[in-house]
Amino acid sequence: MKLRKITVAAVAIAAALTMSACGSDDSDTATKTTTTTTSAAETSEALEVPTAAELNALLVKGLDPNTPLEEKSVMVEGSEQDPQLINQVAAAAKANNAEVIVLDPVIDNGDGTASGQLQLTVNGQVQQGGLPAIFIPGENGEWKLSKVTACQIVSLAQLTSPACPA
Repeated sequence: MKLRKITVAAVAIAAALTMSACGSDDSDTATKTTTTTTSAAETSEALEVPTAAELNALLVKGLDPNTPLEEKSVMVEGSEQDPQLINQVAAAAKANNAEVIVLDPVIDNGDGTASGQLQLTVNGQVQQGGLPAIFIPGENGEWKLSKVTACQIVSLAQLTSPACPA
């Protein structure tokens, strides 16, 4: 039972950037997705693919309890649907001495997004099997975790969020 709790905590730390919106009951979801993809592709022309170090700095900031919520919430696509989730997950990560690292290489997906592999560590023990993550460019030139990846992590961590329907 303790191992399961630790494993869930390890996945939960990756969810520190997962307060994203994964779905919508709106009938225009396809339109929103297309618009987001188009915007990401257009923005990517001006942005270089982030390095693992840049994405790791994003994770550190997102997990820092001293980072104001309004700064953390812009780190994940669609975070307005559950802005408090990041603080809950950051607290769980701290309680379980968990950390997450984006590994090299970060790959340009050719569609305005970038991908990286997440390595999870709990109490100094590296968890087997990393988690793939997709990052998208934000409105102000920063990169953020995609809503698809965020909701996958929420599901794996057995967390619930109004942003990610069951």
